[in-house]
Amino acid sequence: MQTSTTEDALLDGRVRLRQPRRGYRVAVDAVLLAAATSPPPGGRVLDLGAGVGAVGLCLAARMRDCRVVGVELQPALADLAAHNANANGMADRVEVVVHDIARPLPGMLGKFDCVATNPPYLAAAVADPSPDPGKALATVESSADLARWLRVATGALEPAGTLTIIHRSDRLDEIVSHLVDLGWGDVTVKQLPPAARMLVRARRSKHLRRRDSPPLVLHRPEGGYTEAAEAVLRHAAPIVF
Repeated sequence: MQTSTTEDALLDGRVRLRQPRRGYRVAVDAVLLAAATSPPPGGRVLDLGAGVGAVGLCLAARMRDCRVVGVELQPALADLAAHNANANGMADRVEVVVHDIARPLPGMLGKFDCVATNPPYLAAAVADPSPDPGKALATVESSADLARWLRVATGALEPAGTLTIIHRSDRLDEIVSHLVDLGWGDVTVKQLPPAARMLVRARRSKHLRRRDSPPLVLHRPEGGYTEAAEAVLRHAAPIVF
Protein backbone atom coordinates (compact mmCIF):
# COMPACT_ATOMS: atom_id res chain seq x y z
CA MET A 1 0.00 0.00 0.00
CA GLN A 2 1.18 3.54 -0.73
CA THR A 3 2.47 5.32 2.36
CA SER A 4 1.74 8.80 0.98
CA THR A 5 -1.52 10.23 2.33
CA THR A 6 -3.78 13.23 1.92
CA GLU A 7 -5.89 14.99 4.51
CA ASP A 8 -9.49 15.45 3.44
CA ALA A 9 -12.76 16.68 4.91
CA LEU A 10 -16.25 15.21 5.13
CA LEU A 11 -19.51 16.74 6.33
CA ASP A 12 -18.33 20.26 5.49
CA GLY A 13 -15.29 19.90 7.74
CA ARG A 14 -16.97 18.22 10.72
CA VAL A 15 -14.76 15.21 10.02
CA ARG A 16 -11.12 15.35 8.92
CA LEU A 17 -9.35 12.22 7.80
CA ARG A 18 -6.10 10.98 6.36
CA GLN A 19 -6.29 8.42 3.59
CA PRO A 20 -3.93 6.91 0.99
CA ARG A 21 -3.12 9.27 -1.85
CA ARG A 22 -3.46 6.41 -4.34
CA GLY A 23 -5.73 3.40 -4.45
CA TYR A 24 -9.16 3.22 -2.86
CA ARG A 25 -10.32 6.57 -1.48
CA VAL A 26 -13.37 7.55 0.53
CA ALA A 27 -16.40 8.48 -1.56
CA VAL A 28 -19.89 9.77 -0.77
CA ASP A 29 -21.04 6.17 -0.17
CA ALA A 30 -19.45 6.24 3.29
CA VAL A 31 -21.28 9.42 4.23
CA LEU A 32 -24.58 8.06 2.93
CA LEU A 33 -24.16 4.81 4.84
CA ALA A 34 -23.43 6.68 8.08
CA ALA A 35 -26.46 8.91 7.55
CA ALA A 36 -28.70 5.86 7.06
CA THR A 37 -27.54 4.20 10.30
CA SER A 38 -29.54 5.17 13.37
CA PRO A 39 -28.55 3.43 16.60
CA PRO A 40 -30.59 3.97 19.77
CA PRO A 41 -29.26 6.42 22.38
CA GLY A 42 -25.98 5.04 23.71
CA GLY A 43 -26.06 2.27 21.11
CA ARG A 44 -23.14 0.22 19.78
CA VAL A 45 -22.44 0.11 16.04
CA LEU A 46 -20.22 -2.28 14.09
CA ASP A 47 -18.63 -0.76 10.98
CA LEU A 48 -17.76 -3.86 8.96
CA GLY A 49 -15.01 -3.07 6.48
CA ALA A 50 -14.02 0.19 8.15
CA GLY A 51 -11.22 1.33 5.85
CA VAL A 52 -9.84 4.61 7.22
CA GLY A 53 -12.86 4.99 9.49
CA ALA A 54 -15.05 7.36 7.46
CA VAL A 55 -18.39 5.70 8.25
CA GLY A 56 -17.77 5.50 11.99
CA LEU A 57 -16.45 9.06 12.19
CA CYS A 58 -19.38 10.52 10.26
CA LEU A 59 -21.83 8.58 12.42
CA ALA A 60 -20.09 9.62 15.64
CA ALA A 61 -20.09 13.25 14.50
CA ARG A 62 -23.88 13.12 14.04
CA MET A 63 -24.73 10.98 17.07
CA ARG A 64 -22.44 11.91 19.94
CA ASP A 65 -23.64 9.24 22.37
CA CYS A 66 -23.01 6.19 20.16
CA ARG A 67 -19.93 3.96 20.15
CA VAL A 68 -18.47 2.48 16.98
CA VAL A 69 -16.21 -0.54 16.51
CA GLY A 70 -14.66 -0.84 13.07
CA VAL A 71 -13.37 -4.11 11.64
CA GLU A 72 -10.78 -3.77 8.88
CA LEU A 73 -8.70 -6.34 6.99
CA GLN A 74 -5.78 -4.10 5.99
CA PRO A 75 -3.54 -3.07 8.92
CA ALA A 76 -2.33 0.10 7.19
CA LEU A 77 -5.91 1.33 6.77
CA ALA A 78 -6.75 0.38 10.35
CA ASP A 79 -3.77 2.44 11.52
CA LEU A 80 -5.08 5.43 9.58
CA ALA A 81 -8.55 4.87 11.05
CA ALA A 82 -7.11 4.95 14.58
CA HIS A 83 -5.19 8.12 13.72
CA ASN A 84 -8.35 9.70 12.32
CA ALA A 85 -10.41 8.84 15.39
CA ASN A 86 -7.80 10.46 17.60
CA ALA A 87 -7.41 13.51 15.34
CA ASN A 88 -11.18 14.11 15.46
CA GLY A 89 -11.31 13.74 19.25
CA MET A 90 -13.34 10.53 18.96
CA ALA A 91 -10.85 7.90 20.11
CA ASP A 92 -12.99 7.24 23.19
CA ARG A 93 -15.98 6.34 21.00
CA VAL A 94 -14.51 4.99 17.74
CA GLU A 95 -12.04 2.09 17.65
CA VAL A 96 -10.79 -0.24 14.92
CA VAL A 97 -9.85 -3.93 15.09
CA VAL A 98 -7.74 -5.65 12.43
CA HIS A 99 -9.54 -8.83 11.40
CA ASP A 100 -10.37 -10.92 8.33
CA ILE A 101 -14.09 -11.66 8.33
CA ALA A 102 -13.43 -14.95 6.60
CA ARG A 103 -12.85 -16.00 10.22
CA PRO A 104 -15.40 -15.60 13.06
CA LEU A 105 -15.43 -12.21 14.74
CA PRO A 106 -13.59 -12.09 18.06
CA GLY A 107 -16.04 -13.00 20.82
CA MET A 108 -14.90 -10.09 22.97
CA LEU A 109 -16.59 -7.69 20.53
CA GLY A 110 -20.02 -8.82 21.74
CA LYS A 111 -23.26 -7.94 19.97
CA PHE A 112 -24.30 -4.66 18.39
CA ASP A 113 -27.45 -2.59 18.02
CA CYS A 114 -26.54 -1.73 14.42
CA VAL A 115 -24.18 -2.98 11.76
CA ALA A 116 -23.22 -0.63 8.92
CA THR A 117 -21.34 -2.11 5.99
CA ASN A 118 -20.15 -1.31 2.50
CA PRO A 119 -19.08 -4.72 1.15
CA PRO A 120 -16.87 -4.93 -1.95
CA TYR A 121 -19.16 -4.23 -4.88
CA LEU A 122 -17.71 -6.74 -7.35
CA ALA A 123 -17.83 -10.52 -7.25
CA ALA A 124 -14.42 -12.06 -7.89
CA ALA A 125 -15.71 -14.10 -10.84
CA VAL A 126 -16.69 -11.03 -12.88
CA ALA A 127 -14.23 -8.40 -11.64
CA ASP A 128 -11.22 -6.86 -13.34
CA PRO A 129 -9.26 -6.00 -10.18
CA SER A 130 -7.32 -2.78 -9.84
CA PRO A 131 -3.53 -3.19 -10.02
CA ASP A 132 -3.40 -1.36 -6.69
CA PRO A 133 -3.64 -4.13 -4.03
CA GLY A 134 -5.42 -1.95 -1.49
CA LYS A 135 -8.04 -0.79 -3.96
CA ALA A 136 -8.54 -4.34 -5.21
CA LEU A 137 -9.23 -5.59 -1.68
CA ALA A 138 -11.73 -2.78 -1.09
CA THR A 139 -13.66 -3.23 -4.32
CA VAL A 140 -13.51 -6.95 -5.19
CA GLU A 141 -14.64 -9.84 -2.98
CA SER A 142 -11.64 -11.82 -1.76
CA SER A 143 -11.43 -13.96 1.37
CA ALA A 144 -15.10 -13.28 2.12
CA ASP A 145 -17.79 -13.21 -0.56
CA LEU A 146 -21.10 -11.36 -0.23
CA ALA A 147 -22.85 -14.30 1.43
CA ARG A 148 -20.12 -14.56 4.05
CA TRP A 149 -20.11 -10.78 4.56
CA LEU A 150 -23.84 -10.76 5.30
CA ARG A 151 -23.60 -13.83 7.55
CA VAL A 152 -20.99 -12.10 9.69
CA ALA A 153 -22.98 -8.85 9.75
CA THR A 154 -26.26 -10.43 10.84
CA GLY A 155 -24.47 -12.72 13.31
CA ALA A 156 -23.04 -9.67 15.09
CA LEU A 157 -26.44 -8.10 15.73
CA GLU A 158 -28.66 -8.14 18.77
CA PRO A 159 -32.01 -9.86 18.07
CA ALA A 160 -33.72 -6.49 17.59
CA GLY A 161 -30.76 -4.96 15.78
CA THR A 162 -30.62 -3.30 12.38
CA LEU A 163 -28.31 -3.97 9.44
CA THR A 164 -27.67 -1.17 6.94
CA ILE A 165 -25.88 -1.85 3.66
CA ILE A 166 -24.88 0.29 0.70
CA HIS A 167 -24.30 -1.66 -2.48
CA ARG A 168 -24.87 -1.86 -6.22
CA SER A 169 -28.51 -1.83 -7.27
CA ASP A 170 -28.00 -4.74 -9.65
CA ARG A 171 -27.17 -7.05 -6.72
CA LEU A 172 -30.40 -6.39 -4.83
CA ASP A 173 -31.99 -9.78 -5.53
CA GLU A 174 -28.82 -11.55 -4.40
CA ILE A 175 -28.65 -9.52 -1.19
CA VAL A 176 -32.32 -10.08 -0.39
CA SER A 177 -32.01 -13.82 -1.01
CA HIS A 178 -29.07 -14.09 1.38
CA LEU A 179 -30.86 -12.03 4.04
CA VAL A 180 -33.98 -14.18 3.87
CA ASP A 181 -31.86 -17.33 4.21
CA LEU A 182 -30.21 -15.80 7.29
CA GLY A 183 -33.55 -14.93 8.91
CA TRP A 184 -33.29 -11.18 8.28
CA GLY A 185 -36.06 -10.85 5.71
CA ASP A 186 -37.60 -7.56 6.88
CA VAL A 187 -36.00 -5.46 4.14
CA THR A 188 -36.40 -1.82 3.14
CA VAL A 189 -34.70 -0.50 0.01
CA LYS A 190 -33.85 3.10 -0.83
CA GLN A 191 -32.44 3.79 -4.28
CA LEU A 192 -29.92 6.60 -4.86
CA PRO A 193 -30.49 7.85 -8.42
CA PRO A 194 -28.84 8.60 -10.72
CA ALA A 195 -26.12 6.45 -9.09
CA ALA A 196 -26.57 2.70 -9.55
CA ARG A 197 -26.44 2.38 -5.77
CA MET A 198 -28.94 1.58 -3.06
CA LEU A 199 -29.24 1.52 0.69
CA VAL A 200 -30.74 -1.61 2.24
CA ARG A 201 -31.99 -1.81 5.81
CA ALA A 202 -32.71 -5.26 7.23
CA ARG A 203 -34.26 -6.49 10.45
CA ARG A 204 -34.92 -9.95 11.79
CA SER A 205 -37.81 -11.81 10.16
CA LYS A 206 -38.19 -15.40 9.04
CA HIS A 207 -40.24 -14.33 6.06
CA LEU A 208 -39.60 -11.76 3.34
CA ARG A 209 -41.25 -8.41 3.98
CA ARG A 210 -39.82 -6.05 1.40
CA ARG A 211 -40.66 -2.36 1.13
CA ASP A 212 -39.36 0.43 -1.10
CA SER A 213 -38.56 3.70 0.61
CA PRO A 214 -38.78 6.93 -1.43
CA PRO A 215 -35.48 7.35 -3.29
CA LEU A 216 -32.88 9.91 -2.33
CA VAL A 217 -32.04 11.69 -5.58
CA LEU A 218 -28.39 12.69 -5.44
CA HIS A 219 -27.91 14.93 -8.49
CA ARG A 220 -29.91 17.65 -10.22
CA PRO A 221 -30.44 17.27 -13.99
CA GLU A 222 -28.40 20.41 -14.58
CA GLY A 223 -25.57 19.15 -12.38
CA GLY A 224 -24.61 19.38 -8.73
CA TYR A 225 -26.18 17.78 -5.69
CA THR A 226 -29.86 18.12 -4.88
CA GLU A 227 -30.91 20.01 -1.78
CA ALA A 228 -31.76 16.73 -0.05
CA ALA A 229 -28.33 15.28 -0.87
CA GLU A 230 -26.58 18.46 0.30
CA ALA A 231 -28.39 18.19 3.63
CA VAL A 232 -26.91 14.72 4.12
CA LEU A 233 -23.46 15.20 2.62
CA ARG A 234 -22.67 18.66 4.01
CA HIS A 235 -24.97 19.22 6.99
CA ALA A 236 -25.02 15.72 8.56
CA ALA A 237 -28.76 15.20 8.15
CA PRO A 238 -29.94 11.61 8.70
CA ILE A 239 -31.45 9.54 5.90
CA VAL A 240 -34.96 8.46 6.82
CA PHE A 241 -36.36 5.16 5.54
